[in-house]
Amino acid sequence: MLDTGLTRPAQAWSFTARRRVRLADRDVAGRVRLDAVARLLQDAAIDDVQETGWGVPDHVWVVRRIRVDVHAPLLRDRGVELATWCSGVASIAAGRRWSVLGDAGGRIEVDSVWIHLDPSLRPARIGDFGPYAAAAAGRAVSTKFELPSLPAAVARSPWQLRSADLDVHGHLNNAVYWQAVEDRLAREGVDLTVPHRAELDYREPIDLEDALELGGWSDAEGRRLLAYLAGDRVRAVAAVGPLPG
Repeated sequence: MLDTGLTRPAQAWSFTARRRVRLADRDVAGRVRLDAVARLLQDAAIDDVQETGWGVPDHVWVVRRIRVDVHAPLLRDRGVELATWCSGVASIAAGRRWSVLGDAGGRIEVDSVWIHLDPSLRPARIGDFGPYAAAAAGRAVSTKFELPSLPAAVARSPWQLRSADLDVHGHLNNAVYWQAVEDRLAREGVDLTVPHRAELDYREPIDLEDALELGGWSDAEGRRLLAYLAGDRVRAVAAVGPLPG
């Protein structure tokens, strides 16, 4: 992905929104959960592209991968300011950054890559990128996945999907993936009230009829990883671990 130190452009397009933190966004420690953060990010991105004309119906964006650097968890914050901008571009993809600042000192920096689709949901080349071109500043993004596949031997457990988990395209909503991460880490006693990095590679769509299983393991970097499996196919991989540096 792009450099995590990449900052909001001063002389190019960016979008800013303010949101209240609600009761349903928090866990038992008062922390705004990763799935709640994902919904905030998703809503800001949709508002952004709709304002610039790069949203539906002419343009559809599907997240490829995302990295969430929680520098200061949102614990006492009651409201957040989200800023988002384009951080790079490829032939059929673009990078999107978010900066999330809470009103009580919380801070989250997010980097992501999205695939650009046409109205028929086929990958579509990006020509003139309009208002986003200046912010991208010629930087290139890669669509390669960054997280490893699961080891050969790993314990699996079923994860039941619900019809309410689906988006308008009939696939599992981006934010719902993080609910499995939150549930697994809470049961394992992992403390997310400290700074941490959370990553997710969205490899293939997950549909309601998929008999989904979760496979979890740890790596040498101290990360907890979670694979979303439908049969022998890995549909997505998530990782949560220490914040580098």
